[in-house]
Amino acid sequence: MATKIMDSWALMALFNGESAADEVEKLLSQAAADRHKLLMSVVNWGEIYYSVMRGASPEMAEQKVREITAMPIEIVPADLPQTHQAAIFKATKKISYADCFGAALARIKNAEFVTGDPEFKQIEKEIKITWLK
Repeated sequence: MATKIMDSWALMALFNGESAADEVEKLLSQAAADRHKLLMSVVNWGEIYYSVMRGASPEMAEQKVREITAMPIEIVPADLPQTHQAAIFKATKKISYADCFGAALARIKNAEFVTGDPEFKQIEKEIKITWLK
């Protein structure tokens, strides 16, 4: 079964009803049907939490956490190998540190990284990216 890594960008697009929301819904449905496995770094989960809390409210952030928990996405803790690879990406690319964790997880798991964030264009030769629109 293929593994895909969800970026925070993808879930924020879903939550905000952006154009990529339909693609994200499809990926979630496919994961629920065991067509692929979806993972997300806990650091990217935290990105969603703080973004929603700052942009809306603590209550809305907690609601989004409950929604993510109900999704077929495994939240992966940041371990030393993931943090090491994230630090390498941060040192060599102009990518936010939090975003480096999702990319690092994709590299370590040899998985597709699902995002629409143009910041990742600089590493598309290093990891496989599924671009959401």
